Amino acid sequence: MQKTKISETTKEYGRGIVGGLLFSLPLLYTMEVWWTGFIAAPEKLLAFILFTFFLLLGYNRHAGMKPETSFREILHESVEDIALAFVVAFIFLLLISRITLSMSFAEIAGKVIVESMIVAIGVSVGSAQLGEQRENGEKKEGDKGFLQMSILAICGAALISSSVAPTEEILQIAISSNGLELLFMILVSLLISAVILFYSDFKGSGTPKGGFGMVITHLVINYFIALMVSLIMLWFFGRINGSGFYMIIAQTILLAIPASIGASAGRLLIAN
Repeated sequence: MQKTKISETTKEYGRGIVGGLLFSLPLLYTMEVWWTGFIAAPEKLLAFILFTFFLLLGYNRHAGMKPETSFREILHESVEDIALAFVVAFIFLLLISRITLSMSFAEIAGKVIVESMIVAIGVSVGSAQLGEQRENGEKKEGDKGFLQMSILAICGAALISSSVAPTEEILQIAISSNGLELLFMILVSLLISAVILFYSDFKGSGTPKGGFGMVITHLVINYFIALMVSLIMLWFFGRINGSGFYMIIAQTILLAIPASIGASAGRLLIAN
C-alpha cells in the first residue's frame, strides 16, 4: 500500500513538473521576466509569493481537489505546488544559464521567485487536470496509429515552440551555451518526454507494445519531430539567417526543449 502511494505521489509530481513547464515556458524564456526578478524589491517578491499562494488555495479548493478535501490537505497541496515550482524554475534557469552559482543570492532568488510563481500555477493545473481517467480502476491505453501520433506530435511541437522561436532570447541563450550544456538539454528533453508519454498517468499515455525497445523508438521519433519543427520555426522567423553551423544546432536544441514537451503533450492531449 505504501509503495503504491509513493508511486502515485511521484506520478503526480511528474504531472506537476510537466504542467508547470507546459504553461509557463514562454515566460521562462523571456528577458523582461528575468530582469524583473533581478530588480524587484524584497517586499514586492514577498507580495507576489503571497498572492500566488492564495491563488493556489482557491484553485485547489474549487477545481484542483475533491470537494470533501479538508483545508489542511488543500494547504499542504498548495505549499507542495510552490515548493515544486521553486525546484523546477531553479533547475530550468540553471539549465539555460540564466542563473549561475557565481551570481549573488539576491539575484538568483529574485529570478527564481518571479519565474516559480508563474510555474506554480501550471504545477497545480498539471497535477490535478492532466491525469489519466480510469474506468473500473484500469487505465485505458491509447490506440492511435503511428501516422496519427506523428501528426499530433508535430501540431503540439509547433503550437508550443512558435511562442518562443521569434524571440531574441533563444539566440542569446544559444550564444552562451557550451557543448556540455547542450547535451544536458537533449537529455532533459528526452527525460521529460518519457515522463509525459510513459510514466505519469497522463491522459492517453501508456507503455507501447514491444517493451523497452519501443519506448526508445517512440522517444527518438518524438525528439526527431521536435528538432525538425524547431529548425523549421527558426528558419521561418529568420533566426538562423547568417548563423554558423554551431549556432544553428545550438538554437535548434534549445528550442527543442519546449518543442519536445509540446510534441509529447500533443500526442496525448490534443486527441483527448
